[in-house]
Amino acid sequence: MSKSTVSYLWREPQAARDYTTGVSLHSHTSQSRETLNFIADLTTEMPMVKKLIQWAEDRCMRHSGIKPDYEKCFWTPPLNPRQAFELERDQIEHSLQITGLVSISDHDDISAPLLLRSIPSARHIPVSTEWSVPYANHSAVQNAKPTAFHLGIHNIPSASAAEWIARLNEFTEMPVETRPANLLHEILGELYAIPGVLILFNHPLWDLYRIGADAHEVLVNDFLLKHGQFIHALELNGLRTWAENQKVHKLARQWNQIVISGGDRHGIEPNANINLTNATSFSEFVNEVRKERISNVLFMPQYKQPWKHRILQSTLDAIRNYPNFPESSQRWDQRVFAPNREGELRPLSELWAGGEAGGQVPIYLAALLGSVRILGRAPVSGSLRIAWNDSNQMRAALNQQKA
Repeated sequence: MSKSTVSYLWREPQAARDYTTGVSLHSHTSQSRETLNFIADLTTEMPMVKKLIQWAEDRCMRHSGIKPDYEKCFWTPPLNPRQAFELERDQIEHSLQITGLVSISDHDDISAPLLLRSIPSARHIPVSTEWSVPYANHSAVQNAKPTAFHLGIHNIPSASAAEWIARLNEFTEMPVETRPANLLHEILGELYAIPGVLILFNHPLWDLYRIGADAHEVLVNDFLLKHGQFIHALELNGLRTWAENQKVHKLARQWNQIVISGGDRHGIEPNANINLTNATSFSEFVNEVRKERISNVLFMPQYKQPWKHRILQSTLDAIRNYPNFPESSQRWDQRVFAPNREGELRPLSELWAGGEAGGQVPIYLAALLGSVRILGRAPVSGSLRIAWNDSNQMRAALNQQKA
């Protein structure tokens, strides 16, 4: 019988008492290419920032001749694989006093776990990725725009990992319109047939590609109807809202699925949820989820903080400088990549060096970044935390559940 539980450490301080292991799923490292779509999200939430960004974009075009293209640009998270692994492991072992297992899943990439396997403390880390799956079904949604779902593919066999990531990326790059109709079903079926592989539907109700919440939900249900037999669990995401995660829980019940944790960490705050288990290895944990259909999700105290404030902090993590980090990732402009005039993707630090800024961040962009960073400093940060406080809804719902 399927069984998934959800607990909250700030309400149940002894929630991990009967478990020996905590599992961190779905986190990102410097090997992960991230879109700059968060800028659009930031401007939606904060109109004052929108005006600053529009001003900076105009200045960029006027001075460099390069129009910011957020679809082509990308950034990489600040933590390298070892830092990310140790952050996730240490949260579990220090906060809960149990063994920590970590599965890192960068976007469409397996470099981080392969690099980590050279470190004795991480040699058993699973090979995992977050696979971007373009999806559309015009019969399900009339005139629907294509979207993409993110699937956590965990514990890929080492011997075939390179072959698998190449195959998954080939699928991702394939236009939806020309893709063989049964190809996705075949790939998921083959992955599912590998006993140790865990397939998770990450943040299923996040309309990441902005096709409209209703259209997105229709496609989610269409996907689960056609391919749900190969999905082991739906993710409760540590960086999504309480309300959205509640809807995911309802969706899981509708499809007879269990829910599972997924922190989705990109910055320097450790995952806001983990799984609790008595498994002694990641493969044992996979078997528990796959075969026994058991999942015990624990939300960590940071999830209690206002969601908008946490998103702002994650954004600030991306644009901070870290003087003690490895040389190639100390400055934010070494971690952001954009096309030069020839269309080649280069770190912004190189674009400054070759342009009118003389190796320095242009003054208009420095002003913009300074304005955004102010939002993360006291007393502004504290005021925003109060203004954005959405924990009352969470408290009321939890109290209702307890009653």
